[in-house]
Amino acid sequence: MELSVSQHGDVCVVGVRGSVDGSTAMQLQDTVAAQLTGSAARMVVDCAELEYTSSAGLRALLAGVKECRRQGGDLRLAAVSGGVRRVLDLSGFTGILRIYPDVDAAVSSYAS
Repeated sequence: MELSVSQHGDVCVVGVRGSVDGSTAMQLQDTVAAQLTGSAARMVVDCAELEYTSSAGLRALLAGVKECRRQGGDLRLAAVSGGVRRVLDLSGFTGILRIYPDVDAAVSSYAS
């Protein structure tokens, strides 16, 4: 798994490439947590290149969204592919996380 971090105005975008599983989920969780320090807690996870997530990856996302919301922000997903989307659907995460077709739409959603 590879992670990238960028700022789009006051929104932090974390790009995920590859697979999130038991051996990489903590890296994702730590990266999200590190970006929240002193920020507005507005975050987007770009899933355009995310090929797979296990339950450990779901737990990392859940921890991230909880912390963002605790700080008055939110964590939103962008560009979720078919296989990952199915995992989110089956686990009930589509009722917890807001999902957008691309990063621009997810970032723009904070303006409304």
